[in-house]
Amino acid sequence: MSGHSKRFLHGLLTLVLLLALMAPGVMAQRTTIVFWHAMSGALGEAVQYLVDTFNESQDEFFVEAVYRGSYEETMVAAVAATRAGNPPHIVQVYEVGTRQMLDSGVIYPVYQLMADYGIDIDWDAFIGPVRGYYEFQGNLYSMPFNSSSPIMYYNKDAFRAAGLDPEKPPTTWQELEQVCRAILEAGVTRYCFSSNWPSWIMLENMHAWHNPPFATLSNVFDGLGVELLINGEFGLMQVSKLAEWHKEGIYQYGGRGSGASPMFSNGDVAIFMESSAGIAGFRNTANFDWGTAMLPHWGEPYEKVNTIIGGATLWAMRGHDDAGNRGIAEFFKFLAQTENQVWWHKNTGYVPITVTAMEQLEAEGYFDEHPEQKTALLQLTHAEPRANTRGVRLGTFVQVRDIIESQLENIFAGLVSPEQGLNQAVQQANQTLREYQMIYE
Repeated sequence: MSGHSKRFLHGLLTLVLLLALMAPGVMAQRTTIVFWHAMSGALGEAVQYLVDTFNESQDEFFVEAVYRGSYEETMVAAVAATRAGNPPHIVQVYEVGTRQMLDSGVIYPVYQLMADYGIDIDWDAFIGPVRGYYEFQGNLYSMPFNSSSPIMYYNKDAFRAAGLDPEKPPTTWQELEQVCRAILEAGVTRYCFSSNWPSWIMLENMHAWHNPPFATLSNVFDGLGVELLINGEFGLMQVSKLAEWHKEGIYQYGGRGSGASPMFSNGDVAIFMESSAGIAGFRNTANFDWGTAMLPHWGEPYEKVNTIIGGATLWAMRGHDDAGNRGIAEFFKFLAQTENQVWWHKNTGYVPITVTAMEQLEAEGYFDEHPEQKTALLQLTHAEPRANTRGVRLGTFVQVRDIIESQLENIFAGLVSPEQGLNQAVQQANQTLREYQMIYE
């Protein structure tokens, strides 16, 4: 055979080999990791970017990201699928579902997963408020992913129009009331302030920010036999002031969930309490100069401690073979890498959840250019978390929030007094908590 023929045959064999490697049968040799998540729109695109980057970084695993609807829908579907013997590998669950996931019997604790497959992650690298919330009996049970905390957004143009310093947002509730009266007297906005997520921000986080307990047993960290304490002195004072301001037009109730956001972006209110994850949205919708600041504090005699996290973590689900479990662990390791944490923070507004990511952002000068994205971190790390400020882990959290917000609506509508409404909320919520305790304890 001539040299030319040998070279031709060698090239042909190489081409055949390359085509074989690209064939579906060979691609199918990669272990598929099914990842159910609850993020749509721009956040869903950010999730897909991380997934695509992981898939391109190696050829052993292929993560398939599947949007399953709301957080609650995703959690319920994942638990049901796991019990039916057809679980996803990974499911994204909001912090409200943490206790239910711990008690579900269908999870593979992340600390155990990583240890079983010899994949090392420095758990101490995660910032305290995040790590502390998702720890159980001293170990991390789910993989921190998207964490946020509520902060105060304010319209700097509205402050200027009212003769206020746009670089001096109120730091206390007393100052906020004074600012609001000036804004309303100047006719700058229809109302002064509103909020998304009423229970999470106005009660759960306000209790943590000031340090009185939201519930007994260290907010359920120490057991299931829990009762709410939101009708105590602090909760009654907080809700009474909101009700008073609501009557005066200073505060405007904007509904449950995140539906009140247009009130801020449309200029109906000058001050808005919302998750730090709302930064990306307001960048696209608010056509005015705005900034962020820490949530207002009542001052003495209350200590300023820290706010608590929202967002979600990723849970590994039981029922998979070794290849699948190892793929979960490798994907979690990828997500924990500093460069991916930094990218996620810059592109979503969620807080960087590792110390190394924070250090890199500081070194780059990113927070100097985007101070609005540091506010949540400053709140979360304002003080070392205490028993009352690690968060709240109720077994019936979804129902409890609905109960609380239903009573808040009754209070703001003038149907019941703040004391009556909070007492009813506590009574109704405690009944659901007792029923949960009877099932799982």
